[in-house]
Amino acid sequence: FWKAYPALANLKIRFVEMANPQWFVDDPERGWAFYGHRHQLYSVTEPHEGFQILRKWANPMPIGTFVFTSNVDGHFQKAGFPRDRVHECHGSIMHLQCISGCRNIWPAEKLNLDIDMETLRARGELPACPDCGTMARPNILMFSDWGWVSERSDQQERQLDEWIRGGRDRQLVIIEIGAGMAVPTVRYFSEEVAQQPGATLIRINTEAPEGPPGTISMDCGALEALQAIDGKLTVN
Repeated sequence: FWKAYPALANLKIRFVEMANPQWFVDDPERGWAFYGHRHQLYSVTEPHEGFQILRKWANPMPIGTFVFTSNVDGHFQKAGFPRDRVHECHGSIMHLQCISGCRNIWPAEKLNLDIDMETLRARGELPACPDCGTMARPNILMFSDWGWVSERSDQQERQLDEWIRGGRDRQLVIIEIGAGMAVPTVRYFSEEVAQQPGATLIRINTEAPEGPPGTISMDCGALEALQAIDGKLTVN
């Protein structure tokens, strides 16, 4: 993290301290430099081949697929997964919200900040709510965050719950990729769904591939694992 952000290394600011909504109140130029830079990176980065492998497997399935992700980069939608079949449980950097109580959420497609990476500060006009003019922030669940507007994610969760209920008579396969232990939201969700009769959990993880009994553990990177499975898989 500090190699990517030398300005934060000089100040000894860790990721958990930077990923805090209070920056948009106390020092919005720094908060927007950090998240604006991340938005720029995610916007120009193309999803790797693994996304297309997952789509290839899902397309012939009777009820398709549903994505549950803690990633905030919007890459599943960018890779072509249906927008109504993605639940971003920690929100999305591709959407903004107001820091006041108006609970407005809007796309960040026009976000274009001038960022001084040497000092990690944003220059010029900063994003503001189109309704009330108050400072905007990414629609992401951060650390110590009591102001996250969750309506968009809540709607996605309702769609996911409906999809799972519709698939209770089918044999679900949960492919969990790179879900960490520090914030185990995805791991807990995978294990919960895997308790359904006939469900199978495939856990791809270089640090903690183990899981409950019946888990198929793969101790390797995401793309390597998906390519290995794809090389042996025939979808009926």
